[in-house]
Amino acid sequence: MSKESILEIVHQLKKAHQSKQPIPFIRDEFDLTEEEAYQVQELYIKHQLEENNVHISGYKVSMTSKETQAIASTHEPAYGTLLSNHVISSGRQLSKSELFQPLIEPELIFIVNEDLTLDAEEAEILQKTSMAAGIEIPDARYIDWFPNFSLIDLLSDNTATGRVIIAEPVPILALEQLGNIPLKLYHNGEKIKEAFSSAVLDNPIHAVRWLSQKLALHGTTLKKGMIISSGTFISPIPLKIGHYEAVYPGVGKAEITIVN
Repeated sequence: MSKESILEIVHQLKKAHQSKQPIPFIRDEFDLTEEEAYQVQELYIKHQLEENNVHISGYKVSMTSKETQAIASTHEPAYGTLLSNHVISSGRQLSKSELFQPLIEPELIFIVNEDLTLDAEEAEILQKTSMAAGIEIPDARYIDWFPNFSLIDLLSDNTATGRVIIAEPVPILALEQLGNIPLKLYHNGEKIKEAFSSAVLDNPIHAVRWLSQKLALHGTTLKKGMIISSGTFISPIPLKIGHYEAVYPGVGKAEITIVN
């Protein structure tokens, strides 16, 4: 893949963002490897940092279930880069008109309190992080994107990063507890989904460990102050107008009100 082709993909994605008009899948025009798609993501993020008043806030882990990995014909998760304008404090409002075709996913958030070493193991992650209740709102710039995306489509578009809602941090739970956290998701006070954290690679700490490994391959580490959205407890569902609460006993709850 030439540098010119990678620049053209970034241009198309930027134009979609600016015009709010979704585009056809990247795979329809370009044949990328996984590594090249990550290069597209990296260059797109570089442009965002240069052109907008934003900074890198952390990362999100996608495709942490066998079902979503099967959609993209891959055997592992993927990561996207969270910018400061992607992150919303719990309890705020979000206009759906800012987005394309958003979904909703309840996710636990990890907060890095000390720089992690390259390719950090679970014990170090537990020692150096806290956690918070969270909600992710995935959103891609493609026409009819879910569940029709491929791996290179997802990676190129920063793994469909839309918004991440984060509640107040709490001390991290023990390893065994992290793998058995219940979730109840409410919409306008009605329970619509429930699940357990074991849906996320058996334990969300494994998602953070995977992220640390994958970033190490790209020469990057997780730094103090970064947040990690660690993977959804449920299959994503379409986002609707109204009030959402994701409740995680022992951790807290994240809330967001979606308006027109």
